[in-house]
Amino acid sequence: MSDELSPAEPDHHAHVVVHPVQTDAMTGPYRRVDILGEHVGKAYSLKDVAEFCRRAGLDVDAIDDLGLVEWQGAGPDVWG
Repeated sequence: MSDELSPAEPDHHAHVVVHPVQTDAMTGPYRRVDILGEHVGKAYSLKDVAEFCRRAGLDVDAIDDLGLVEWQGAGPDVWG
């Protein structure tokens, strides 16, 4: 029996990836957000990332945890 957690077990820690800023002429700059390797949406602010995390059952206060969230291209203060 393995001591490692499988993704189906409740103690599994999700991994959030916030991609670099992209531009869209219709909606403005955004950052793609993936959770556990699945695209969950476009974030236009840190509040959007927090909402995606909340929907995934993650602790919203953990957005600052670099072990949970990988900010690519720039940190959480860059949106455009």
